[in-house]
Amino acid sequence: MPIVEKSLYKPHPFLKNPHAQTIFPAIFRQVKDVHYKRETLRTPDKDILELDWSRVGATKLAIISHGLEGSSQQPYAKGMVKTLNQEGWDALAWNFRGCGGRPSKFINSYHSGKTDDLDFILQHTKSDKFYYEQIVLIGFSVGGNITLKYLGEKGQNLDTRLTHSVSFSVPLHLESTSDQLAKRENRLYMEWFLWSLRRKIKGKESEMRLFGLDTNNLHKISTFYEFDNRFTAPLNGFKDAIDYWKKSSSLHYLSGIKIPSLVVNALDDPFLTDRCFPFEESKEHPFLFLETPDRGGHVGFFSSQSSFWAEERAMKFILWGE
Repeated sequence: MPIVEKSLYKPHPFLKNPHAQTIFPAIFRQVKDVHYKRETLRTPDKDILELDWSRVGATKLAIISHGLEGSSQQPYAKGMVKTLNQEGWDALAWNFRGCGGRPSKFINSYHSGKTDDLDFILQHTKSDKFYYEQIVLIGFSVGGNITLKYLGEKGQNLDTRLTHSVSFSVPLHLESTSDQLAKRENRLYMEWFLWSLRRKIKGKESEMRLFGLDTNNLHKISTFYEFDNRFTAPLNGFKDAIDYWKKSSSLHYLSGIKIPSLVVNALDDPFLTDRCFPFEESKEHPFLFLETPDRGGHVGFFSSQSSFWAEERAMKFILWGE
């Protein structure tokens, strides 16, 4: 049922190419006047999570989840935080383990389907120092996958303060997006992600070897399949990369979502495949709203009417449900 038939997003006339939409904001966008206050949270397994707060004294909170190898410092995260604050919302941009400036204490760190940290953060907001009556979740790319998977897993058992979610550029089907990023035209993105991931493995080389993992010839790893099969899967209890992707893809959890949730995936997103556009699932789903602009790239959505349309779109859905 809730498919947004006509997206109002219009790309900037000079940035219609999907790669330009993807790369330009990531490199050149600057967001001023966002001042985080960091909280270091100790997890139940004695690791740490770095939480970056921007509070205006509201009783409404948005929790923002960044993309693969990103952080709370990404322009898209800070842009969303700034808009939320201007609209009278507190914002929390949390960093996945090992992404907040300090390495994770454990070798398994985070992965694209790890939802327990998000749940732990929500439990943390119930403490006496907070007074939140309403909470929304906003995710970008892998952060969107984690958000949707979390909502689907929780189903009816969701925190009653959660009212909406919005996710942009979501790789709902991890196996096919991994194959997509392995294509020649996407090598730039693949190399960037793998450079960051290899660096983290290199930093824990001795621990990896104690765990029985081979860290030789890291530079020869050229695809997510190789990396996830060799490291992500065994470190996180999966049989192999295929098992990891299957169990972590939010596509398989959409039916369990019980709050209004908007997914915005551009049809020209260079990361995504047909499996990441759940038209059939949305037609019959009372809570899943799917919007598919013709343009926008991956976490781009730069426009001429409003520099960054994603923030306006998220607020419209959160405030008006449309």
